[in-house]
Amino acid sequence: MLRSVEGALAVGAIGALAYLLRVVWRELGELERLRQSQAGSGRLVLKLLVWMASVTVLAAVLRPPVLAQVSPDEVRILPRINAPRQPEHQRAFKSSVDLVLVNVTVTDSHDRLVHDLRASDFLLADDRNPQHIRYFSSEDLPISVAVVVDASGSMANKFEQARSAAIEFFRSSNPQDEFAVVTLSDKPRLLTHFTDSLEEIKSVLQPIQPGGETALWDAVYLGLQEMRTARYGKKALLVISDGGDNSSRYTQAEIKSVLQEADVQLYAIDIFERFPKTNEERSGLLALDEVTSATGGRAFLTHDSNDLHRAVRQISEELRTQYVLGYLPDKSMRDGKWHKIKVEMNATKPRKLRIYAKKGYYSPVDR
Repeated sequence: MLRSVEGALAVGAIGALAYLLRVVWRELGELERLRQSQAGSGRLVLKLLVWMASVTVLAAVLRPPVLAQVSPDEVRILPRINAPRQPEHQRAFKSSVDLVLVNVTVTDSHDRLVHDLRASDFLLADDRNPQHIRYFSSEDLPISVAVVVDASGSMANKFEQARSAAIEFFRSSNPQDEFAVVTLSDKPRLLTHFTDSLEEIKSVLQPIQPGGETALWDAVYLGLQEMRTARYGKKALLVISDGGDNSSRYTQAEIKSVLQEADVQLYAIDIFERFPKTNEERSGLLALDEVTSATGGRAFLTHDSNDLHRAVRQISEELRTQYVLGYLPDKSMRDGKWHKIKVEMNATKPRKLRIYAKKGYYSPVDR
């Protein structure tokens, strides 16, 4: 097809060339006659302009066709001029593909967040090998959060509290944050993809009525799947539930492993009755605590609406004020295996502080 187009262009060019040569020859004769006549000086200038235009067209015709210069398998993309500048926080997180980033929360003996630390206050080890902290930040960076709200039958008398707490969490966030919402009963359901519209989130949560079994771990997995479309490098999941699971295909161990591989923090608010009715509810808090702590998140136990809203505010503040530590592991550690991370406070710090950070990561394979 390409060669037939080129042939047609070549035939058309030869015809146009013959016609233009006849025009130029005729105009040259006219120019010589006008040059010899003084009265024809104005017309001479006009004829010169016409002749120059003809030569320009002739040159364009003789130029090789553009299609002949590009093979069928070649695609050329021109660089964008004045491409938009990448936001500062995104450039920081993408400064090195080998950089391991660790989100760290520090609290004092009264569970209050500590905000005045520096990089020199931390000690960091990878499989017991001390690491030099090459990146340190405590900025309020935008984050992508998937919120999982339990709407199973066991939440019948707690769902209004859970819905209210979720909306408060959205309101207390950074205006640049984005959220996805998942609910669960017998099966998980994605209510909305990532959005920064509070009105949209409220509209999809409002009609939900609790009922059915509790597929908690499946809902967490669905939230992780949605994380693939997240805009920001910093990601977290928040679960608001009574903690019991009795309907999931995925197990607690599988979800823990997937969370660690995806490098997503998990936070949980367990709306715990003082006298739980089922084994799932009684064991739910321990299960959530185990999974959240492995990712650097936390599980909060609440008994009433005051506890619930206090936990929401605490999690929102933690996500906005975490320290981020970055280090470059030795190339020999790029083996595709699980590596343990340990973050400690420098012994020079006199205060008794508690640290929350992920327990490790899966290293990429060095090719």
